[in-house]
Amino acid sequence: MSDLLYKAQLVKDSAILLGQKTTKQKNDALKMISEELLMQKDFIINENTKDIDSARANGFHESLIDRLILDINRITDMSDALRELTKLNDPIGEIIESWERPNGLKIDKISVPIGVVGMIYEARPNVTVDAASLCLKTGNAVLLRGSSSAIHSNQALVQVIQQALAKSELPKDCVQLVEDTSRETASKMFKMSDYLDVLIPRGGKKLIQTVVEQASVPVIETGAGNCHLFIDATADVKMALEVAVNAKTQRPSVCNAIETLVIHRQWGKDNISRLLENLVGNDVELRLDPTLNFTFPKSSVATEEDWDTEFLDKILAVKVVDSLDEAINHIRKYSSKHSESILTESDQHAVEFLNKIDAAVVYHNASTRFTDGFEFGFGAEIGISTQKLHARGPMGLPALTSTKYIVRGDGQIK
Repeated sequence: MSDLLYKAQLVKDSAILLGQKTTKQKNDALKMISEELLMQKDFIINENTKDIDSARANGFHESLIDRLILDINRITDMSDALRELTKLNDPIGEIIESWERPNGLKIDKISVPIGVVGMIYEARPNVTVDAASLCLKTGNAVLLRGSSSAIHSNQALVQVIQQALAKSELPKDCVQLVEDTSRETASKMFKMSDYLDVLIPRGGKKLIQTVVEQASVPVIETGAGNCHLFIDATADVKMALEVAVNAKTQRPSVCNAIETLVIHRQWGKDNISRLLENLVGNDVELRLDPTLNFTFPKSSVATEEDWDTEFLDKILAVKVVDSLDEAINHIRKYSSKHSESILTESDQHAVEFLNKIDAAVVYHNASTRFTDGFEFGFGAEIGISTQKLHARGPMGLPALTSTKYIVRGDGQIK
C-alpha cells in the first residue's frame, strides 16, 4: 500500500470518530496544539531554516522566501489564532431550519462536517496549521499535501499537531501529511473520491487550474489574486496615497495585495506624480500605462501581459482611465474575482462600482489587504474562494460544513 493510500485510509477512518466529538473536546485539542507549537518553537524554526536555506540555494526570490518563513512572531500568531478559534461558535449540530409538515413529520436541517478535506497548497507552511485547526473545529479530518519547498516545515508542524492530538480526546490520525511532493502523487490525490469529500487547492494560478481541470473529487476553487485599486476623480488625496502604498507594499507576496492601480485621469492630473514617487520610494517597480510620460528607476511601459499578471512581488501595473465605466470595464476584463477596491467620495460611484464588479470581496475606501479570515473575524481561513457555489470569499468555519435533514415521525407512510 502506498503512503498516500495508507494516510488517506487513516483520515477516512478517523473522520467518523472525529465527527462525533463535542465542542469542548475539539476546543481542548486546539488549546493543546496552541501550547505545543510554543513549546516546540525551536524545533519548528530549526526545521524551517532547512527550507529557507534550500530556497536561497535554489535562487528563490525574497518575496517567495517571505512566504516560507516561520519565525517566533509567526509561530506565536499561529498559536494565538488557535486560541481565538476556540472562542468562536461551533457550527456543527446547529439547527439551521426546523418545520413540521401537515402529515406530522418534523424536519430539522442541521449543520454537519463535510467529512474528509484534501488540501493541496504551495509554499506557506502556516496553511498547515490554519487548515488543520479549522478542520478539527468543524469535525473534519484533513489530508495535507504541501510543496517540496516547505517539506521540512510541514513535517515539523504536523508532527507537533499529532503529538498534541495524542494527548487529547480526538483521534490522532485525523491530520495527515502526504510527504511525497511529486506531481504523480498529487495527480493520484486528485482522483481519490473514495477517500476525500472535497479538495481545496491553495496557491498560484497554475496549481489551481491544474486541480480544477484534473480532479474527480469535488473542488472548492481558491483563486489567484489579480486585485485592483481604482482611484476615482473625487478620491481623498491623503487616503489614496496611504491606501495605494499599503495595498501594494504591506505584504506584496500575498493574494490580497493589489497588482494593478487604476487612476482616473482627472485625479491624476494633480496627484499622480506624487503617488508614483511614493510607490517608487517604497521600492515598487512600475509598469506604466503607455499614455503616461513619467520615467522612474525600475519602470517600464505596461504590456497586455502585465494587466493579466499576479506579480506577488513589489511590481505594480498602473492604468489611467477617463471614466468610472472605463475603470469597471478594465477591472472586469482582467480581474481574477478575488478583491477589488474603489476610493471615491461619490456615493453614486461607490454603489455603481460595488454593484457592477463581480468579485468575492469588493471594497469602498479601504485596502484590499483586509480580505483575510482573521480580519473578517473568522479566526483563520482555509482559503479565499473565488467561485460562487457553496462558499465565496474568506472561508471560515461555516464554509467547512454541509447539511443533513433529520426527519422524525410516528409511523407515517406514503
